[in-house]
Amino acid sequence: MAKPQAEMLKSPAPQKAPAKAPAAPQVEVAPEQLAYANVLLYGSWLGIALLLLTNIIYLTGLVKPYIEPAMLPQYWGMKASEFVQVAHMPTGWGWFNMLGYSDFLNFIGMALLAALTIVGYLILLPAYLSKKDVPYTFIVLAEVVVLVLAASGVLAVGGH
Repeated sequence: MAKPQAEMLKSPAPQKAPAKAPAAPQVEVAPEQLAYANVLLYGSWLGIALLLLTNIIYLTGLVKPYIEPAMLPQYWGMKASEFVQVAHMPTGWGWFNMLGYSDFLNFIGMALLAALTIVGYLILLPAYLSKKDVPYTFIVLAEVVVLVLAASGVLAVGGH
């Protein structure tokens, strides 16, 4: 026979056992993939630290900038090509010769961050060669060649 409504409200609801989360699948990761991931991880943090350090150097005036911060507003409305001409700014890898100025020091961190993919691929290459993994070896070599050519300016396209 059914319990009266008042008794049902007084008695606690039956407790269900909490559901267990499904076990995480065990995934095996190849050592070269871990090495690649570590290059990206530590290289990214190093690049960020360099960006932070070089910006502190710029903002504190420890090293003289090429363009004084007070002069920057006069350039803000210009197109990039106009700015390069008016301010006599280097293009391409010309920034490398300007590392004596604090406003060019941050390029070191940016170049490091940009190079991480190439470094990571070069770490993968020996492993794929030793495994005789032809498709991945070809992909890695193609990526490295394209990225190096693009960074060198040989594959320059667009207006940058």
